[in-house]
Parts: sequence; structure tokens; C-alpha cells
Amino acid sequence: MSITVLNNVSSLVAENAVSNTQANLQNTLTQLSTGLKINSGADDPAGLSIAEGLGANIAALTQSSQNASDGVGLLQTADGALSQVTTLLNQAVTIATEAANGGLTTDQATAADTEFQSILSEITQIGSTTNFNGTAVFSATPQTVFTSDGTAAGATTTSTTTGVLSSTSLGLNADALTSTAKAATALTDITAAIATVAATRGTIGASINQLTADTNVENTEVQNLTSAQNGVQNADIAKVTSNLSQYNVLEQTGFAALQQSQQASQNVLKLLQ
Repeated sequence: MSITVLNNVSSLVAENAVSNTQANLQNTLTQLSTGLKINSGADDPAGLSIAEGLGANIAALTQSSQNASDGVGLLQTADGALSQVTTLLNQAVTIATEAANGGLTTDQATAADTEFQSILSEITQIGSTTNFNGTAVFSATPQTVFTSDGTAAGATTTSTTTGVLSSTSLGLNADALTSTAKAATALTDITAAIATVAATRGTIGASINQLTADTNVENTEVQNLTSAQNGVQNADIAKVTSNLSQYNVLEQTGFAALQQSQQASQNVLKLLQ
């Protein structure tokens, strides 16, 4: 083997090895500090693209689950209000049945009608004042809930029409209990109104069930996608810790080798002594 002084190849090899080890050590420390094995596009371009795509899906599904929950809340508010309306209409049935029987004095018939009109006013008030998060619950405009997984194909809009709620919408605004004949007519209209309210509650209940099912599906998707994203971007801490020990040892041995290679060059001077 020839002895040269112009180029210390062994020193260059050692320097290159130490440089690579330090780069790997820095990357390992970054993974440990962030908990991620992908911290930049250079780490894993394909993996980063997959992880970011999954992140977008997760964000959309998480908000969609909240949208569906809000929709359920609004519809449950409507259902609760309609339940109260049904209670009021049942009271009206009792009053109208009594007024249609005859035998009431004029004052008693007037009192019955006054109570009946009060019930109608209360129904109208419930319809106009019931709201959810500042939004009127009873409206001719459909209540819509938008859900999506972040893609065009995964977007869905669920619409439910609660309708306007008032004594007029229920067909009761022209009724009065001032005579037995009018009370009998009112009784028929009240019974029809109860059926209308029941049908609306059935529609609302079906939408609540659909949105609840949507929420469950979206939450499951979020769980599965999060697990997939973790597999792509999260660092294996046990493996990274092992790498840390390996690179620390390599760094120390690399510096020792570099020192020895530089010492070998100095030994050439001894030949000149």
C-alpha cells in the first residue's frame, strides 16, 4: 500500500460517514420530538400525500358529524314543541266535546270558547317562537343538513320540512265553541289537526333516525381513517429509540475513526525525521 500526503482518503471517508450519521441522528431526534416519521415532504412524498388526504377526509367527516348532531338537535326541538301542541289539542278536544253536548249556559259556552281560543293562540305562539341556535324551527323552508367526507361523491344533503305551525296551518283559525253545532265542527277539525301533527312528528322522527345513523357512520369512519393516518405518519417510538442509540454509537465511533485517519497523516512526518 502506497503512502501519500496529498489526499487523505480515509479521512474523507470518515468525514462522509460522520456527516451521514449526524443527518440520520438529527432526523431521529426530530421524529422523537414530534412523534411523526413524516415531518417534511422530503421524508416520504407519497406517504405525506396520503396522510394529508386522510386528514382532509377526517376534518370533513368530523364537521359532518357535528352538522348531523345539530340537525338532530333542531328536529328534536321541533318534536318536543309538537308534543306540547298535541297536549294542547287534546285539551281542546275535551273542551269541544263538552261544548258540543249542549246544556251549557251562555256564560259557560263563552268561557269554553275563551279557553279554546287561548289554546289556539298558544299553538300559534309555539310555532312562531320556537327556535334552535337562532333559527326558526317551524318554517315552510326545508331544514337541511349537509354531510361530506371531503369528496364530491361523498356529499349528502338531508332535508326535512317541519312546516309553518299555527292555528291557521292546522285549520283551526275559523273555529269557535259558541254553539253546539260550531263545537261539533271544531271537534272534527281538532281531530284532523291532531292527525296532521302526528304525521309531521313521524316525518321528523324518521329524519332524526337517519341523521343519527349518519352520525354513527361518520364517527366510525373518522375512527378508521385516523387509525390509517396514524399508520402512515406516526413514528414507531420503539424503533426510533433504537435508532437513536445506534446513531449515537456510530457518531462516537465515526469521530474516533476520523481522529485516527487524521493521525495517520501526521505519522507520515515521522518518515522525514
